Amino acid sequence: MPLTMCLAIPARIISIDGQNAEAEIEGVKRRIGIMLTPQVKVGDYVLLHTGYSIGIVNATEAEETLQVFRELAEVSEIR
Repeated sequence: MPLTMCLAIPARIISIDGQNAEAEIEGVKRRIGIMLTPQVKVGDYVLLHTGYSIGIVNATEAEETLQVFRELAEVSEIR
């Protein structure tokens, strides 16, 4: 059986409306579902996967992960 992998990226919650929220990733805003993380608050970082928040992460961990993505993007531009 082949292995599959999913990718979740950190996003910061900027507003909440019921079970939906507006999240921001590197300046890009998206409407996402937060029904799996109902305790999330404005300003929190969540792990975003396929349009849904699947977990809450601390700001330090989120920023470190986003920095790795920035570095990977820079390396891929050089090639």
